[in-house]
Amino acid sequence: MAFIVGILYFKDSKLMNFTSSFKLLLFSLIFFFATTVKSEDKIIIASTTSTYDTGLLNLLNEEFYKKYNVRVQVLSLGTGQAIRTAKDGNAEILLVHHKPSELDFMNNGYGAERHEIMYNDYVLVGPKNDKGLCKSVQQKLEEIHTNNFLFISRGDDSGTHRKELEMWNLADIKINKNKKWYLSVGQGMGSTLLIANEKKGYTLSDRSTWIAFNKRDNLKIVCEDFPPLFNQYGIILVNSQLNNNLNYKDAKIYIDWFKTEEVKELINNFKSKGEQLFYYNYN
Repeated sequence: MAFIVGILYFKDSKLMNFTSSFKLLLFSLIFFFATTVKSEDKIIIASTTSTYDTGLLNLLNEEFYKKYNVRVQVLSLGTGQAIRTAKDGNAEILLVHHKPSELDFMNNGYGAERHEIMYNDYVLVGPKNDKGLCKSVQQKLEEIHTNNFLFISRGDDSGTHRKELEMWNLADIKINKNKKWYLSVGQGMGSTLLIANEKKGYTLSDRSTWIAFNKRDNLKIVCEDFPPLFNQYGIILVNSQLNNNLNYKDAKIYIDWFKTEEVKELINNFKSKGEQLFYYNYN
């Protein structure tokens, strides 16, 4: 009704100039939509990049919306930045893949509950002309370090970056960022793989992003299937006391939804190029 009144007033009034009439029409439009369009509930997830870049989160969130009419906004960040975002009370849910950091988050009272939900693994990739065998992750990293082969690090405090630093420590190698062979780029996984492909260097990647990544003409997997490369994902319900405006009710529904057979099937059936990217293991 307000919309119709605005149009009639705009058309017939001879006392108002064009500018004031336009303002009235605009106000009428805003009022019309504000009073007829129902606002949607929303929750925010601070997430690692791999779950978003592969398309898995889009799939899950669309199914959640169909079921509960709650929109899920994703902040696709590295694990470190995602954790800081959640600590600041700017997300209801945290979805990351670095267990020590997740447990620290919980132990310091930032999380209400945490569950392991799925896993895949990391792969060490490098130039296609790499002829060396990989007897262990430590051995391969020692080979890269000893020969000053170019290594591209994400350098962004992500879960993958934190895992990479753990691998260097495991190999008892101290990283000097000033060395030319070690390039810290401060980028997400896709951009890091692009740089590694362009420069024919080595890097550590989660397998899901590697499978989904298309521009890898100069790269191949040079080391895989070792226990230190296991990659567990965890989901955390953020403590509602961090921010009174958090939508705790719907976030709790989202967390509980991950326990269901529906989510298990969605995760296990999610593939890229015919390959499964994640394996459900809710706990």
